[in-house]
Order: sequence, then C-alpha cells, then structure tokens
Amino acid sequence: MPFLNPSASASVVAGDSAGGATGDAPGGTAGEAAGVGPKPVPPKPGPIHSGLSHSGLSLTGLSLPVLALAMPALAVFCAFFLLPMAKLLPISLSTSQGFGIYASVLANPRYLGSLRDTALLSAAVTLAALILGGLSGIFLERSRFWGREAMIAALTLPLSFPGVVVGFMVILWGGRLGLLGSLGQAIFGHKPIFAYSTVGLFVGYLYFSIPRVVLTVMASAGKIPKAREEAARTLGAGPFRALLDITLPALWPSFLSTGAICFATSMGAFGTAFTLAADLNVLPIVIYTEYTLLANLGTASALSLILGLITWAILWTVRLLTGVAPEGSAA
Repeated sequence: MPFLNPSASASVVAGDSAGGATGDAPGGTAGEAAGVGPKPVPPKPGPIHSGLSHSGLSLTGLSLPVLALAMPALAVFCAFFLLPMAKLLPISLSTSQGFGIYASVLANPRYLGSLRDTALLSAAVTLAALILGGLSGIFLERSRFWGREAMIAALTLPLSFPGVVVGFMVILWGGRLGLLGSLGQAIFGHKPIFAYSTVGLFVGYLYFSIPRVVLTVMASAGKIPKAREEAARTLGAGPFRALLDITLPALWPSFLSTGAICFATSMGAFGTAFTLAADLNVLPIVIYTEYTLLANLGTASALSLILGLITWAILWTVRLLTGVAPEGSAA
C-alpha cells in the first residue's frame, strides 16, 4: 500500500478547510477529494396528514380503490348475514319468554338431540371427506395420466347440483327401486335399502362435500416445493413416510380450513335431508317444521340463530388457528 506524501496530506487538509469556508462541499473528507461521493442523507419523513395518502383520500388507512373493491364484500355481508340476523332476533324475542326462549330451546330434549345428531353427522361427514378427498386431491395433483381432466371434472360435478338432486341420486342408488337394491335382489334375494336412513343422509352429504376438499387440496399441494419430498426420498424415506412427514404437515392449514367449510355446509344442508326424509331429524328439518307446519316463528328464529352462530364460531375459530382464509393453501 503506497504511503501518502506529507505535503499532499497537508494540501488535502487545506482544501478541506477552504471548502468548508466557502460553502463548497461542507464537511468534505479525504475520500471526497479522492473522488468518492458523500454518503447520501435519507430524507426526513414529512408530516402525516390524517385521512390523506399519496393515492388520494383514504379511510382508516385504506385508499379509495381498496374501499371500492371491498364494497361488494361489505354488501354481501350486510345482506346475507347482518340483516337476516337483525330480523331473526326480534322475531325470536317476540314471544312471552323473551330471551328465555334460548334457554328453553337448549333445554328441550327434542331440539338439543337434533342439534347433537346434526353435529355428529356433520363431523363424521367432514372426517370422511377429508380422508377421501384429501388423498384424491394429492393423487390428482401429483399424477399425470390420460383422462385426468375428465376425472377432476367428474369429482367436482356435485358442486353444481342442488341438495334435492343429490338426495334423488341417493334414492336411485340405495332406494327401494335403486340400483343397489336391484343387484341385491338378484344376487342375495333381498333388497338392501339405506337411502331413507342415517346412512343415506351420510352418503348424500359426503357426495357434495368431497369436491370441496379435492379442489382445495389440489390447489395447496401444487404450492408445496417438490424439493422437500425429493430431499426426503434422497435421505431414505419411502413414499408413505414422505407423505406423513412432508406433505400432510404442509397441507394441515388447508385440511383445517376446508374441513370447517364441510362441517358448516353439512350443519345447514336442507335439500338433501328434505328429499330423503331420513329417520334422523336434523336441525334444518326441525326449523322447517317449526316454521311451516307449526307456525312457531319464535322457536324457528331462535333455532336459526343458534345454528348460524355455531357455524360462524367454527369458521372464525379456524380462521384464528390457521391465519388464512377458508380456502387457504399451504405455504
């Protein structure tokens, strides 16, 4: 490294002093004399004006374009959640019991048993849908074969069917004149009939729940880096071990969120239960009976509010646990 000439050093110091005296590059250094620019000074933040932003007027930190995009969601939330709830609450309190009608409903063995049976059925449907739909979704996302797109379309077709159509399909399969009954009569001499029982209701709910799981799992599995599974396979893990240690933990938020949606959908399903007229008296049928046949508007409104609050609490809890939207994906 070359040494600095003392005379040159003195001239540099003199230049610095002269620059500071004349105002040319105040605070100059030897690095500036050597051609190195001064370190830029970050600009000071300007004053913060409440309700204003660079993009225009905003409300609570949100710009007008963001608020405009949020308006449809707000309109749907008000029209299909707040307004019905605000209407049902006064109707439920219009009886002589007042708020006591909720305690009366929850203490009634018929209503409480219906709520319990509906929750158990929905939980069983959710568990079966997660197992069948989850494995199907992983397989369809990771595999490429002829007819794959047609299979995906067939699995997601039940999303376009109303509950009445789903119930009718269950009757055609396991009803008195169903396909399974005809085969049982021809082979075993008797007709296995399950369409009008709890099993038929379970099959119908499962039929329209599986597509939700398949689509969510496929979208989430496609975002899992394949390098993780390849690394596990390189370290000696088999396909099943890699599935347990890598794929399923990454898909856990998706399973939780889509499971909550399946449970909430099964809790409020009406068309399928109404078509099958099963021996299991699910809560939506009880609400329908109280409202139409018995004209018991207060009880029907109270049961509707209880059902809505239960499903909302489940979806909200899952939102807190996963930190993603109901159709969340693995990251």
